[in-house]
Amino acid sequence: MLSTMDFFTPCYARREAAFRWLAGLFLGIWLSGVVAATAPDKSAVKQAAIQITQQGYVLDADVNIVLNRTLENALTKGINLYFVLELELTRPRNWWFDENIAEPVRKLRIYYHLLLRRYVVETGYTTQTAASLSEALAMLGRVEAWQVLDRGALQPGQRYDARLRLRLDTAQLPKPLSIGAVSGDNWEMTTSWYDWSFEAPATLPSPTSQPLP
Repeated sequence: MLSTMDFFTPCYARREAAFRWLAGLFLGIWLSGVVAATAPDKSAVKQAAIQITQQGYVLDADVNIVLNRTLENALTKGINLYFVLELELTRPRNWWFDENIAEPVRKLRIYYHLLLRRYVVETGYTTQTAASLSEALAMLGRVEAWQVLDRGALQPGQRYDARLRLRLDTAQLPKPLSIGAVSGDNWEMTTSWYDWSFEAPATLPSPTSQPLP
């Protein structure tokens, strides 16, 4: 005949095992939350604005760029990464489709110079170098005075909608046989569209010629 102790011992063991399983589950969920909280942010356009100058309308923006392990490894192995900065400008209309004003594109490039041991960043007509990847990515994401429209392209006081994003130009990547030596397969990086509206500023007066002394 089974004693009372013989009956309760298996039940207690099963209950203790269940408690251990639940504790492990909650610990795993908590650790996942900690890892997610400390993980780096995704690439994103932080801010953007369009200003008027004597030459036309220019864009200033700040893009936070985060590369995954695959793209970082590609850079260290001398592979060039090309990016495309895309801007879309439209004028809202009440009774018809929005009017497309312009869709300027700016091409960017970053690569690691194996001899100099420095990162090279090309933005428009400007070339800069950086000792660290973080510094190079900050240069790549800094947009200053990019002329996107000529003078007179916008109506002063009129409201316009704009959207901006940065994406990796995968068409510029080497052939699969060339990049097969780099570990990883996540060859993508695209920010979400950054949307904002603005009122076209008043056009600056044309510079007048100064009289000769």
